[in-house]
Amino acid sequence: MQRLSFSTARFLFHKERRRLFSTSLIFDDTQRQFKESVSQFAQDIIAPHAANIDATNHFPQDVNLWKLMGDFNLHGITAPEEYGGLGLGYAYHCLAMEEISRASGSVALSYGAHSNLCINQLVRHGTHSQKQKYLPKLISGEHVGALAMSEPNAGSDVVSMKCKADRVDGGYIINGNKMWCTNGPIAQTLVVPYGFPELKGPTGGGVPQGVAFVVGRDNILQKVVVFFGAFVEWGRLHMADVFLDVRRLTPRNNVISLWDRKVVYSKTDVAAGSKGITAFIIEKGMPGFSTAQKLSKLGMRGSDTSYVYSVARDCDNGKIDRKDCAGVILFAAEKATQVALQAIQCLGGNGYVNEYSTGRLLRDAKLYEIGAGTSEIRRMIIGRELFRQA
Repeated sequence: MQRLSFSTARFLFHKERRRLFSTSLIFDDTQRQFKESVSQFAQDIIAPHAANIDATNHFPQDVNLWKLMGDFNLHGITAPEEYGGLGLGYAYHCLAMEEISRASGSVALSYGAHSNLCINQLVRHGTHSQKQKYLPKLISGEHVGALAMSEPNAGSDVVSMKCKADRVDGGYIINGNKMWCTNGPIAQTLVVPYGFPELKGPTGGGVPQGVAFVVGRDNILQKVVVFFGAFVEWGRLHMADVFLDVRRLTPRNNVISLWDRKVVYSKTDVAAGSKGITAFIIEKGMPGFSTAQKLSKLGMRGSDTSYVYSVARDCDNGKIDRKDCAGVILFAAEKATQVALQAIQCLGGNGYVNEYSTGRLLRDAKLYEIGAGTSEIRRMIIGRELFRQA
C-alpha cells in the first residue's frame, strides 16, 4: 500500500473535519436555502456599512436598513402570517440573527431587540387589537421597536423595578426611568413594563406584580437621553405623570412572566449572534492566515452550531429548559470573546488598529456577555435550575 504523504493526510483530515461539522448534518434543505439567502442579503446590503456604523455610532443615513430588512421578510420570522409575518419559529430566527451578526454585530443587536424583544413579545403577550395595530408596521420595517425593561438600579433583577403604574379612572399614571433601552432613541413602538405598588405576588415574599404597556413614542416619551455604546444606540427614557389608557395594557399582567419569557427566548437569539461573530472571525477576520492555521489557533466551531440550534428547535417544540437557554448564550458569547481576543493576538499590532476589523469584532462579541443578562446571571440561572432538578 502506498504511504500517504503528510500534505495528503492533512488535506484528508481537514476534509473529514469539514464534513463532520457541515451544516448539512444540522439543517434541512429549506433551512439551508433560507440561511444562504439571508447570508447573501446581509453581505450585500449590511456588511458594507459595518465599519462606518462602528465609527459613527449611527445607522447609515443614505439607506434605510430597517425597511430593507422588512422588505426581505426578516422582522416577522416568529410572527403569524395574519399579521404579515412568516410564522417560521426560533430556529429560523436564529439563522437570520447569525447571518446578520456575521455582517455587522451592531445591526444584529438592534435587529434582535426589534424582532425578538419587541415583535415577539407582542406576539406572545399582546391583545389581538394591539397586534393588528402595531405588528404590520413593525414587521414591514416602517417602525422600529424596543423593550424598555432595565432601570438604573434594576437590570436582571427585575423584581427591584421602581417604575410604577398607579390606577386611575380609565387607565394608569406612570412614572419612572428606563435605562439601557436598545433602539430606545429611535423606536416608534415600545413594550414597557411597570410595577403595581399596591400589589404583591403570590410568593409570599413581597415580590411586586406588574403590568406591561404597548405604547407609541409620542404617548410616553417626555425625555430621551441617548447613550452610545461601542456601536449601538441605547436610551434612557424618562416618564413623569404620563397617562395611558387601558387599551395599551397587555393581557398578561405579571411582569415576572414577561421577563422570564424574554430571558428564555432572547438568550437563544443572542447566542446565534455570538456564533455569527465567531464564524466571521474564522472566515475573514484574520487575513494572511490559512483556514488550517485559523482552526488550529482559534479552535473548531462545530459544537456551538449544534448547541445553538438544538436549543432553538426545543423552543419551537415547546420544550423550554431555562438552563439550556442560559447555557447556550454563556458558551457562545464567551467563546466569541475568546476567539476575538486570540485573533487580535495572532495579528499582533495589526489586530489592535482600526484598519483591521478585529477591534470592532471584540467590542461586538463582549457585549453579548453583558446584554440579555450578564454571564454571572446566566451561571446563576444554570445553578438554580440544576438545584431545582436535583
